[in-house]
Amino acid sequence: MIDTHAPAPPGAPPSWAGPAPLPVRPGTGRFLVLVCGFVCAACGLVYELELVAFASYLMGDSVTQASVVLSVMVFAMGIGSLGAKRLRRRAAAGFGAVESALALVGGCSAMALHAVFAWTGGWGGMWAGGPRCLLVAFSLAIGLLIGAEVPLLMELIQRIRRQDAGGAVADLFAADYVGALVGGLAFPFLLLPFLGQLTGALLTGTVNMVAGGALVLGLFRRDLTRRARWTLLVAGLLVLGILATAAALAGDFERAARRAVYGTDVRVAVRTGVQEVVLTGGTGGRPLRLYLDGRLRAGGRDESRYHRALVHPALAGPHARVLILGGGDGLAAREVLRRRGVRRVDVVELDPGLVDLARRDPGLSAANGSALADPRVHVTTADALTWLRGAHGPGYDVVVADLPDPGITAGSKLYSQEFYGLARRVLAPDGRLVVHAGPVTSRPRTFWTVATTLRAAGFATSPYRVLGDDSGTPHDWGFLLAAPGRTPPPLRPDPGHPPAATRAALAADAEAAERTRIRGLRASTLLHPRY
Repeated sequence: MIDTHAPAPPGAPPSWAGPAPLPVRPGTGRFLVLVCGFVCAACGLVYELELVAFASYLMGDSVTQASVVLSVMVFAMGIGSLGAKRLRRRAAAGFGAVESALALVGGCSAMALHAVFAWTGGWGGMWAGGPRCLLVAFSLAIGLLIGAEVPLLMELIQRIRRQDAGGAVADLFAADYVGALVGGLAFPFLLLPFLGQLTGALLTGTVNMVAGGALVLGLFRRDLTRRARWTLLVAGLLVLGILATAAALAGDFERAARRAVYGTDVRVAVRTGVQEVVLTGGTGGRPLRLYLDGRLRAGGRDESRYHRALVHPALAGPHARVLILGGGDGLAAREVLRRRGVRRVDVVELDPGLVDLARRDPGLSAANGSALADPRVHVTTADALTWLRGAHGPGYDVVVADLPDPGITAGSKLYSQEFYGLARRVLAPDGRLVVHAGPVTSRPRTFWTVATTLRAAGFATSPYRVLGDDSGTPHDWGFLLAAPGRTPPPLRPDPGHPPAATRAALAADAEAAERTRIRGLRASTLLHPRY
């Protein structure tokens, strides 16, 4: 007599894991599961890259943000894989629920984070780290859901046709890795440039929902109870409705978020192939502000002070030929052209969109005095480091490095020893290089690291700084005037300043360092406030 309640022999599949009743042939069903795994992997990687891009764009320090997001997500994926073991008995229903939640959370993550940053990022106090905590929370939630996908897909494959675990794992991981490749390429080359962060994430969530819902409700519908089918159907339609509504409102949302971040006077907001450029004011007597990827690049009462301090000390000697690395806004070129004796100015700028705005936008072109239209100015669109590697010909009297802040990881190569060595190669024997090295008071370590790198490249340096006066700008800017050799270049007065006042300002060297009271801050020249 056979005991129907006797335990199954070791290694036998559980009684609930028999072949699933499918509307298609087993081979076709297995292929559809792998296709769904491919799509889910692509969507999962897009969610990861979306969070990394968002964190880098709004919070800066891309290496730190990428490390936090990816490490938290990988950890959460492991926890999600363990949690999926409890859903094996109801793999189809569990997979449908996971995909609905992932599509909603992943698709809306960019919009939710953008809203929190735009409307609460300036609260301070206990909420000062709120946007970062929410970023970690989204990374954790998305990682948990992604981690649950592979075990459930593995169970669904085995429900179609039992096969050895090694073969099933190989097939599923192959689909997963190829999908990740497609998602990783689609994000920077298709979604981000053509749809933007918000719409791209919402579209990814929609594709994720359709793929997961079609697999469960189409292929494995007979594994579901009537109640489970209707629950998953209603949940899927609700998620699709939320994503579609958010996509329809994405344009209005972005405009409102920009007003919350940049103020109500946003006049231009464009994403070039390199960065997002936002211009506020600049017409009707309103002060111009230029933001690049969310960071104030120029504007306010301190714009002229910054560029005068950057350019004029380097022009105290010979300055017939001047090279500006960066400076696509034309503001540094404006200051160079104010000096007599300038015969040629070469501007090397990575972003052609910024150059076009500097020439055509009425506010920005008025601010730079139409400097880029001057026949002495020649603009080249190229990466500064790449351009220096191939530069030949007569040396420049002055090289002005009007580059992103040294605290931005993406621009670290522009503050490397190789970069300064190449800049030295294009200088004339008595030429000078000037570098913006970041705020001295708040980031002295960064400032003096740049100075050390310049010395390692064969330059002698004269540090100086100028105080900021606008609430939207740093407390001060630090600069390094450098010349090849061992003799630091002299900091000579700007002809536009009264000599007595300038001499008094240069004499404030040690006193200025004492006033900052920053540990490790070495004495640097405090330029006259009129800079």
